[in-house]
Amino acid sequence: MTDQALVLSETDGEVSIVILNRPAKLNAINPELRTELLKALKLAEADQQTSVVLLRANGRSFCVGYDIARNDPSREAWRHDTIKWNESLHQSLAFEMAPWDLKKPVIAAVQGHAIGAGFQLALACDMRILTPDAQLTMAEVTLGLVPDLGGTGPLVRLVGYARAMEICVTGRRIGADEALSMGLANLVVPADELEAAVHDLTAAILSNPRDAVVEVKALLAGVTTRTPAAQLEAEREAQLRRLRDLAGIGE
Repeated sequence: MTDQALVLSETDGEVSIVILNRPAKLNAINPELRTELLKALKLAEADQQTSVVLLRANGRSFCVGYDIARNDPSREAWRHDTIKWNESLHQSLAFEMAPWDLKKPVIAAVQGHAIGAGFQLALACDMRILTPDAQLTMAEVTLGLVPDLGGTGPLVRLVGYARAMEICVTGRRIGADEALSMGLANLVVPADELEAAVHDLTAAILSNPRDAVVEVKALLAGVTTRTPAAQLEAEREAQLRRLRDLAGIGE
């Protein structure tokens, strides 16, 4: 990829690394970045050598959300401009490329601000490691809008309805320590230890059979939409697939 690429892709053994690369704009999402991100995530999912996907960002912030200053810095002009392109952007982000759609586990490494769509992008990942300067904000309400990329689901699952309601209707900032205490973050580490923390977590995942990890993610991701009986049946079916695979007899 060239230096102008808005999303970079790297591999480190069995880890596919997807990097938001618009640091001058704090990785604000525009249609071009969205298209490149979608492509990178699809490639990571299709890569047979990849067992874990890492989503991170260059610069001082993870992602400050939609590029609201895309054509005009005034909020009213942005609203009119957004109507023209937001539908395709929303559909692609919410339904085509969401990290929760990947079968492989996805880790987000978050520094600085994760605002609006950026916060929802981090929520779409399976795990989040934050630096102490991280600030998470569901800011849509401050613009007269609502979260629209599927982030309300994981937010409620992680922190509960009442806390999620408070976060969304106030649009307040959540610091790293608070995010850790309420379950939005798995770890908070100093910036100079972020790479090592990500390595340790990915290494722990990679120490286990890939197919078992994929099955575990599918079971956990569906638990809130299944009845207890259906969840038990899903677990039994997954276990049977694993036993057959380990025995070398397939389906």
